[in-house]
Amino acid sequence: MPRIAIIGAAHPHVDYVLDELARTDRTGFELVGVQDADREVAERHAARFGVPAVDHADDLLARGVDVAVIAGIYGGRGAEVVAALRAGAHVLADKPLCTSVAELDAIAAAAAETGRTVNLMLEKRGYPETRAALAVVRSGELGDIVGITSSGPHKLNRDQRPAWFFDPAAYGGILGDLSVHDLDAALLFAPADEGVVRGAVSAPLDGGLFPRYGAATLTTSATVVTAEVSWLTPRASDVHGDYRLRLVGTRGTAEIFWARGRVEVTTDERPTRELELPAGLRPAEEALDAFAAGRTPEVGTRDSLAATRLALLAQQSADQGGVALPWSRTADDVVPDATPRRQESS
Repeated sequence: MPRIAIIGAAHPHVDYVLDELARTDRTGFELVGVQDADREVAERHAARFGVPAVDHADDLLARGVDVAVIAGIYGGRGAEVVAALRAGAHVLADKPLCTSVAELDAIAAAAAETGRTVNLMLEKRGYPETRAALAVVRSGELGDIVGITSSGPHKLNRDQRPAWFFDPAAYGGILGDLSVHDLDAALLFAPADEGVVRGAVSAPLDGGLFPRYGAATLTTSATVVTAEVSWLTPRASDVHGDYRLRLVGTRGTAEIFWARGRVEVTTDERPTRELELPAGLRPAEEALDAFAAGRTPEVGTRDSLAATRLALLAQQSADQGGVALPWSRTADDVVPDATPRRQESS
C-alpha cells in the first residue's frame, strides 16, 4: 500500500488531497503524517485522520514515503520538493511548485537523478469545460490554433490571507503563482517545444509590495498566448474568479467560461453553439488513481516542469522590466521511467 505524507499544509489547496483521501470510495493509501512549520496547522489536519503531526519534513521522509504532497509556504516548496525526491518519494504538489528558476533546475536534476516523478495539481485540465474544448480542438474543427487569450482574476480576500502571502520572498510573484494554469492549458490546446516569454506586472497598490495585476505572453512558431491574472475580482462578485479562455483558430473560435460552466464554439461552417459538457475530474483524483494503480499521472514531470518554467520565466521577465526570455522544453524534458511506487512498497 503506497505511503503518503503531507509536507507543508499552509495553503488550503492541501484539502484537494485530504478530501480525496477521506472519500469512502478512495482506498489504497496509508497517510503516515502531516508536517507544517505551523504546529497548529499540522495538528488540525493530522487530527482529522488520526495520524501524527510533526515539525520537520525529515521526520516523515525518514519513515519511508512513496508520495509526498507539497502544499506549504511557496518560498519553501522548492527545497521541500528536492528533499522529497532525494528521499525516494514521488511528488504531488500544489502550484506554484517553487518560486525561482534556479529552484526549478534543482528539482529537474533531482527528478532525473532519482527517477521519481513530479506531478503538479493543474486542476483546470480536469474541468468539464476544458475537456469539452480540447475534444473540439483535437477534432480539427477550429483549424490551427493561432491565438489564445485567458483571464484569471481572483478575489484577494485580504483579511483571510496569512502574512507570508504578502512577503515577496515567501510568495514569489503574481505571475509565478497564478499564470501557471493558463500557460499549461495553452500548451494543451496548442503544443509547443520552444518559444519566447515576456511578463509585466502593475505597480503595487496602496504603497505596498504586492502587485495585484499582471500578464504573461508566450510566442511560439504557431501561436501567440496571452494570460492575464489578478487579485482584483470585485468583492461583490458572485464568483471568486470569472476565469475565461478564448481559442482563435484558422477555421473557428472557442470560448471557455470556467466560472460559468459554459463553452461556446463558432466555426466557418456552424453558427455559435454551446457544447455539452462531459464529466470532470476532482483536482487530485486522477493523480491519486494513478499512484494507487502504480502508473504515472497524466500530468507528469515533463508537463509539470514546463508549465512552472513558463510561469517563472514570465515572472523573471516582469522583474527585469519585460525583457524577452527564451523557453525550450529541452531544459525540462525530464520523464522518469519509474512507476509511482517504491521498489520496497507492498
